[in-house]
Amino acid sequence: MRMLQGLPDLTLAPGHWVTRELVAWPLDAVPVGLDPHELVWRLHWSSDGGIDPTAREPVAWNTADLRIDDDGLPEPVLADRPHLRGCLALRLPAPAAAEAERVLRGQLVLSLHAPSGRLVNAGSLQLPGVLDELYADAGNARLGLTWAGGAPTLRLWAPTARDVSLRLWHPGDDLHAPGRELPATRTPDGCWSVSGDPGWRGARYRWQVTVYAPSGRRVVTNQVTDPYSVSLTVNSTHSVIVDLDDPELQPAQWLSAPQPRLAHPVDQVTYELHVRDFSIHDKSVPEPERGSFLAFSRDSLGTRHLRRLAEAGLNTVQLLPVFDNASVEESRERQQRPAKAELRAHPPDSPTQQRLIRLTVVGNPYNWGYDPWHYQAAEGSFCSSLASAEGPGRVHEFRTMVGALHGMGLRVVLDQVFNHTASFGQHTKSVLDRIVPGYYHRLNPLGFTEHSTCCPNVATEHAMAQKLMVDSVVLWARHYKVDGFRFDLMGHHSRANMLAVRAALDALTPERDGVDGSAVTLFGEGWNFGEVANDARFVQARQGNLAGTGIGTFNDRLRDAVRGGGPFDDDPRGQGFGTGLFTEANDAAVNGDGYAQHDRLLADTDLIQLGLVGNLRDFWLPSNSRRAFVRGDELEYHGQPAGYAAEPDEVVNYVDAHDNETLFDALTLKLPPQTSMADRVRMNTLCLALATLGQAPVMWHAGTDILRSKSLDRNSYASGDWFNYLDWTMTDNGFGAGLPPQDDNGAKWHYFVPFLADPAMKPAADDIERAHQGALDLLRLRASTRLFRMASGHAIRTKVTFPVSNTAQQPPGVIVMRIDDRVGEPVQRQWAGLVTVFNATPLAVRVRVPGLSSRFTLHPVQVAGHDPVLKRARADGEWASVPARSYAVFVEPR
Repeated sequence: MRMLQGLPDLTLAPGHWVTRELVAWPLDAVPVGLDPHELVWRLHWSSDGGIDPTAREPVAWNTADLRIDDDGLPEPVLADRPHLRGCLALRLPAPAAAEAERVLRGQLVLSLHAPSGRLVNAGSLQLPGVLDELYADAGNARLGLTWAGGAPTLRLWAPTARDVSLRLWHPGDDLHAPGRELPATRTPDGCWSVSGDPGWRGARYRWQVTVYAPSGRRVVTNQVTDPYSVSLTVNSTHSVIVDLDDPELQPAQWLSAPQPRLAHPVDQVTYELHVRDFSIHDKSVPEPERGSFLAFSRDSLGTRHLRRLAEAGLNTVQLLPVFDNASVEESRERQQRPAKAELRAHPPDSPTQQRLIRLTVVGNPYNWGYDPWHYQAAEGSFCSSLASAEGPGRVHEFRTMVGALHGMGLRVVLDQVFNHTASFGQHTKSVLDRIVPGYYHRLNPLGFTEHSTCCPNVATEHAMAQKLMVDSVVLWARHYKVDGFRFDLMGHHSRANMLAVRAALDALTPERDGVDGSAVTLFGEGWNFGEVANDARFVQARQGNLAGTGIGTFNDRLRDAVRGGGPFDDDPRGQGFGTGLFTEANDAAVNGDGYAQHDRLLADTDLIQLGLVGNLRDFWLPSNSRRAFVRGDELEYHGQPAGYAAEPDEVVNYVDAHDNETLFDALTLKLPPQTSMADRVRMNTLCLALATLGQAPVMWHAGTDILRSKSLDRNSYASGDWFNYLDWTMTDNGFGAGLPPQDDNGAKWHYFVPFLADPAMKPAADDIERAHQGALDLLRLRASTRLFRMASGHAIRTKVTFPVSNTAQQPPGVIVMRIDDRVGEPVQRQWAGLVTVFNATPLAVRVRVPGLSSRFTLHPVQVAGHDPVLKRARADGEWASVPARSYAVFVEPR
């Protein structure tokens, strides 16, 4: 343990108070060479801080001696907190345990003393375990704002607070004034509440919480917004009392438009979109509404684009975070961004554009929003005016957007970020930690907040953090008619968290709640890393752990195999199946020699084929790389089983997203520089096809159908409107906007300059139009038959084969997938089956396909489609002929 001038550092908290009677203390916090049983273990507590564990007698604090329980920590404790296995179990004396509720309201120190009385170590305690036990009833509390008889009640969970009151400002009051102070009433579950009258509607409020803050080892009085705020003032300075059931906040279309339903979750085809990106450059939207929720309700170039996609088969729009975030200036009058004319004045490979954007970091109107401040309130910067951002207008405009999207036949999925908050401790934008210090965030073995998510990690394994997560999701589903949720870094949540969310949604019924919660889809990032990796603290909601839940995870296996390389490569030119690996080498050293490329192409082909069958763990695949039939979970991906799903809806296939380079930018970097733009467009469509025509839900990054570029920016979260350009006129894809921001991209600028400086790398309007038409045909193909969207693993295992895989007929860079609906129960009645050939090579191929016959013809969508090259595809007996850089679907009538 760290010592300061011979004294223990009490900012460290290696111990854990886990139940009323038990404290866990790690063995490595016992000085080497000392027998724990020979030490005196002493708990000190003080209402005001100031504990000095070296003192022979307590001055202004209390003490109690603890004893070691040789039975160790009970299994129920270890089941909840497996990372405490191996810790000593210390039992509190009954009098101290009996007054635990009072003890927890002040400073706590555990000290270790030699028999002589000499202090040998001391440290503070982490408290979530005992708080969860003592205040378990709070799980049933209705926190935040509730209404009865037209009057509001406000309720806050603050079990360690000394005192809580409400500060209230009525409409028209000066918010810089102290406000009216109203005492709150505490209940045994640790909640504090204040009841008001109907005149409070529209009032502003803050909670005033007096609490001991371990980070400063002192008692503080914090004025803080409500973590359950449903609306806020501009820049979130105050919470606002709003009745979500108020008819004036219910737009007509939101009330009347039915929520689009999926026949099965596997049918989900998602367009991932940022609210501001959607309309900030769209001149067909009235200027005040550009970048706002309301833009979705206008007849504009953007909404017409969405309607075209919806008519072709898109059924879901996934919005990047729309909850209140801590980064964006919400007042449009205070927002700063460089003038477009100044940005346009510089060359396409210049570093100046990104420098100009960096100068506006204060007052920046742009951020992806992955920095949560208030989980249950809409972000004010997406409102059309200052007045709308100030209170109930947020609710009305958000619902207007949802109603408009439903009116287009599009479901609405929200991106949720419960794995971290924007701030912690006593920071002004910290909410949770200033109410219950040390509870909501995940702490490391020394008691410091974990930051493996790049921000302060939220510990949703703690009961009330899970409750905040569940209550927030239910609120968006019930009060806003949201149709699905995508969970950021979902692997930092537990499987139990996600099942609790699922159960709470399933309990929503049209009769009681106005929505069918069982129709709400759930998916997220099932990555496995950080302090929770490999189920270190709980069974994670990660890839491989969600079989049977119906909760999906993004398929990075297919993504990387199609694109090549990985998102964190030093050299971004690593090729994959869809970017020319082996078949059209770009001569970058990162790809290795021809032998290495050939071997990697075989492995990539296997991963893509597995992705095409929903990444099923028990699908037997004729592996090209292993030269044998292998199960999906026997293939490897970075040391993990490649196949992990039990059912196809447990995977989401994709080839680009808001993170990392767009698909067009990846193709720019990875295809040989001499590749023509016409061929780049074909490869863009082919890569999308590999994700779209597989047996799993699909996600497209917004603009991927129109060759969207971010000028090679791999992390555009704060790169402004300039680098996040999205043009519905389809005349400019955004490429050549300058070198992308240096912080995340500077180490690769030397790769980028030649591409950005080359005018041949920027597509013309005709190229963008061809890409868009090709994408529409893809959506039509997927929507045309259930054979691309089979709802069960059994049907997939029964009907899907790869007849040339691991045979002499398998050309490198080609995948042949057959779906035979004559085997087993038919899933549709239109076709007896189909054969899809994906040809990623620069040459036309003629491949022998067992089972193919002259009865097979090119799919009607492709016959009527906009690609004249594709129409040359033929099935001649057992031979399929497919043009270069193309995919063809051959169907057999019944």
